[in-house]
Amino acid sequence: MERPGAGEIHSNGCGNVSKKEKMSEEFEAVTMDPLVDVPLATIDIKDDCGITDVLQINLERGKENEQIKSDQVMKKKKKHKDYQPNYFLSIPITKKEITRGIKILQNTIIQQDQRLAKAMVGDGSFHITLLVMQLLNEDEVNMGIDALLELKPFIEEILQGKHLILPFQGIGNFGNQVAFVKLAEGDHINPLLEIAEIAKRTFQEKGILAGESRGFKPHLTFMKLSKAPWLRKNGVKKIDPELYEKFISHRFGEETLYRIDLCSMVKKKQSNGYYHCESSIVIGELESSSSAVLQRYSKDVPSWPSGEKSGGEPDDAELVRLSKRLVENAVLKAVQQYLDETQNKNKPGEGNSVKTEEADRNGNDSENNRK
Repeated sequence: MERPGAGEIHSNGCGNVSKKEKMSEEFEAVTMDPLVDVPLATIDIKDDCGITDVLQINLERGKENEQIKSDQVMKKKKKHKDYQPNYFLSIPITKKEITRGIKILQNTIIQQDQRLAKAMVGDGSFHITLLVMQLLNEDEVNMGIDALLELKPFIEEILQGKHLILPFQGIGNFGNQVAFVKLAEGDHINPLLEIAEIAKRTFQEKGILAGESRGFKPHLTFMKLSKAPWLRKNGVKKIDPELYEKFISHRFGEETLYRIDLCSMVKKKQSNGYYHCESSIVIGELESSSSAVLQRYSKDVPSWPSGEKSGGEPDDAELVRLSKRLVENAVLKAVQQYLDETQNKNKPGEGNSVKTEEADRNGNDSENNRK
């Protein structure tokens, strides 16, 4: 058998190739011929199936969703940027022992620097801030009042019928711009933190902007430079810790949590120096005896506001809210009067825990406490 020469193709191989090509052409003709007469045969298959349209729609929707998300983020940032708290939940400090001790502290500082007198917080304003919030109109204030009233059973559940005693000892500061009496360490801290957290959640669930970026740190402010901005121009840029050095370990006394107020930061203060109060709740044992106290001081119970009915009958929800506010405010006035009378009957010598170690040595604070 002869081998094929150079450039020659084996006859059998050539026949096989031609045969395969012929079959391929016939198959293509048979397959495509029926489609030639079909009008849609020349249309792009992707377009015919709507794939291009779907991709375009999804792309547009994706852009819309991204824009919506971006708008939401911007609104959220703007909302928080514009967040300026103007209301707060206050735990008022009313114990004479505590307020008297703080006045001694303030006077000691003023004696060292008279300029700081204007930076002092008035004794009628002493309080612990439980929560700050922004309430921009009357409707939002009413929402805040409702949230405060809803908060009460949660607090009672946390305390489980026990008193929450808040002891104050020592001095602290925030950046040497704000000076405060510290809340002493102890078992009272956790319940107070729980109350602050449930308060924040209760108000936020109402849609109220509430809370601060920094964590809750209970304190009793007695001095802040922001009360007198002109001090900075006069060279007072910070509060020197040496001014209150003698009170670093001072025991100021104890306050029992019996009331929480919703107060305004901007409205005119009351005649006693305390903040304008929209509403309050009474906590603990004092509430259980409030009926007797209220009966004793029944003259303090306000009558139904005449203006409430002049514009038409209020609905049931409004009646309930107003009733709660009337009763709460009446009870608070009665309880406060009762506490004032009780404190005035304290035995001589009560409140000696206000003494500092230095006072034990020289008796200066004992002299001041008798004033």
